[in-house]
Amino acid sequence: MPALESATIQCPYCWETQELSVDPSAEDQEYVEDCQVCCQPMLVHVVFDDDRNLTVTAVAENG
Repeated sequence: MPALESATIQCPYCWETQELSVDPSAEDQEYVEDCQVCCQPMLVHVVFDDDRNLTVTAVAENG
């Protein structure tokens, strides 16, 4: 199993930045994770492109 990769996101509610550990074994992932600071639910979308470049976005779950 490949090692987890680190990614930084910004919470769409409180704007605090935080680190996430991302599993590189799946190219396209989407899941809900609570903000580590304000506990609001964020919809996290993780994409690895063909060159294995990582893009992570977080949006408000209820937005």
